[in-house]
Amino acid sequence: MRVNILGLCLAVLMSGSAVAQGKKVVVYTAHTANILDVLVPRFEKETGMTIELVKAGSGDIIKRIKAESSAPKADVIWSIGGEALEDNKDMLAAYQPKDAALLLPNYTVSPEWIPYTGIVAVFAVNKKELKPAQYPKTWKDLAAPAWKGKISSARADSSGSSFQQLATVLLANGDKGWDVYKGILANFAISESSGAVPRFVNDGEALVGLTLEDNALEYVRNGGNIDIVYPEDGTSTVADGIALIKGAPNADNGKFFIDWLLSKPVQEFLVEKIGRRSVRSDVAATGLKPIGEIKLINYDMKTVATNRNAWIATWKKAYQDR
Repeated sequence: MRVNILGLCLAVLMSGSAVAQGKKVVVYTAHTANILDVLVPRFEKETGMTIELVKAGSGDIIKRIKAESSAPKADVIWSIGGEALEDNKDMLAAYQPKDAALLLPNYTVSPEWIPYTGIVAVFAVNKKELKPAQYPKTWKDLAAPAWKGKISSARADSSGSSFQQLATVLLANGDKGWDVYKGILANFAISESSGAVPRFVNDGEALVGLTLEDNALEYVRNGGNIDIVYPEDGTSTVADGIALIKGAPNADNGKFFIDWLLSKPVQEFLVEKIGRRSVRSDVAATGLKPIGEIKLINYDMKTVATNRNAWIATWKKAYQDR
């Protein structure tokens, strides 16, 4: 686990009250480097506050928060799967952000955590190695023997995006969910990092990757070898979340950081430059496929959170047995 302490301490105003020099916020995040490298310096420049950043996978972040629960060291969890936050909301402090009235209700689940961006599960395919007629069109297509060892995916027990993919398949296929998923799992080349999945596809080390829309879109916008496929049998759009940690040592600074991330300028940046979907009702999905053109399943976050631990346990056994 790598810790990066970034930024300078300046004097600015925070919601009408002065922020003293030296103010900091300690943040645990699963965000990808391309977003962190832009937003962290921007926050520090605009606010004069310092971010102390710990980057890790979603599962490791939850483990760390639990281990530190008697004496919390962090203030904010930034961008991990909503299921993980919902399943562990006893460790989180309820907070209503400044622009709560503008948040889209379909992304809002519980007061203990706040939607940060909308994410969509997609297939990234290597357009250099595959012709469009060869692209997998559905989740079930991925179970075909021809894809053996050619599908890149991170581990569902440590990656929030990979768990979302697992839950999507299970919810979309009902009683047949595990049968379908185990067929896909048999074809996986597992990556320890979800961020590496589209890179493997772009470089030709895998032909298909299970990833998030924005991660694949980064390669598309930069002229890479990737096309994006939205599964015809249904995919999911859910919120990854931000949350104030219960007992946070710098709680007021954490609240301010959350408000900043949800501000209209930052949300517009995330849409236009990063390819995330905004959770605000007043920010358009510029440059993204209209959500109405994507077949979506009913991804019930509370149901997923309730079953999360059992599904992860089943995933681990299925992975060992494949």
